[in-house]
Amino acid sequence: MNGAAGAELTEGADVIRVLLVHDSCLMRSALAERLAKETDLEVHHTPWRSAPGRADALSPQICVADLECDGTYGIPPLGELRCGLVVLATPARPGLLRRAMEAHALGYVDKASPVERLLTGIRQAAHGKRFVDDSLGFGFLKAAQNPLTRRELSVLTLAAEGASVAEIAGSLHLSNGTVRNYMAAITRKVGARNRVDAIRISRGEGWL
Repeated sequence: MNGAAGAELTEGADVIRVLLVHDSCLMRSALAERLAKETDLEVHHTPWRSAPGRADALSPQICVADLECDGTYGIPPLGELRCGLVVLATPARPGLLRRAMEAHALGYVDKASPVERLLTGIRQAAHGKRFVDDSLGFGFLKAAQNPLTRRELSVLTLAAEGASVAEIAGSLHLSNGTVRNYMAAITRKVGARNRVDAIRISRGEGWL
């Protein structure tokens, strides 16, 4: 369900149009209602599945995006939002922080922080300034330690979608033997027992 909320805006004020992206309807609505109490914010909200379209339609200055989207949708399409990006994150999933960095996010707010931290992040990002919660520091350190190469991530992503070795090979223009070598390397690097365990570990870290 998409929605919009807003306090009565002060005439002539610089209003920041915000799109809040979160897959929990209850959390999304409650947070949007709180943000909309700020007279300098115009707040809209949407789940991940419709986020790119809503962003195109609204042209928000800032997208506040929860990095942990519904498992039925998959990896958050951060690069498709095309606006100033402020992410809601946790240090426990460093791979998602890495994806946010690759998408050039400006704000990184710990989901355990008070809402005032998020408001600061939104306002700083709206002025092109970076904001990072101190509590995410350890997560950033771990984000730099992703052991998998881009090619290995491509192979593992297809494997996680249920593709066979032959299907992965066809999609990535590799031989079956090369795909098996990649899977063996992935399993070793992440300390997994097998392919299924490698997918589980990588999802837990936020690499997938």
